[in-house]
Amino acid sequence: MSYAIIETGGKQVRVEPGRFYDIELLPVEPEASIIIESVLLVQHDGEVTIGQPFIEGATVEGTVMRHFRGRKVIVYKMKPKKKTRKKRGHRQEITRLMINSISMNGSAIASYSAQQDETAVTDQTTAEASPTEETAEAASE
Repeated sequence: MSYAIIETGGKQVRVEPGRFYDIELLPVEPEASIIIESVLLVQHDGEVTIGQPFIEGATVEGTVMRHFRGRKVIVYKMKPKKKTRKKRGHRQEITRLMINSISMNGSAIASYSAQQDETAVTDQTTAEASPTEETAEAASE
């Protein structure tokens, strides 16, 4: 399983292809594709590549699913014996980002479509193997 650590919105996020993540608001329309070039670390088949601070040529491609607002955070300030109270609320703007692929120097090392193909192949092989085992058991009885 391959993953990358990217920096977006002042935070570092560990991302994998085929998963979605809630990050700070990006100035991109929903259903649009975005390429993130601030990749700090890439791990692929046990090989780890670390940038100083970023890896040159490494990109993470994703699709913006939607924009929404996070849960409300209540900030309540009170000074005792002074009758001073302040109550404020804050809702952070969030972008839901689906990671499509992780690329190094122009070639995709991990992508969501490749993972789906591998899963489909393993499902087909197990489906083909199970009737054979049943016929072998029936023949031995």
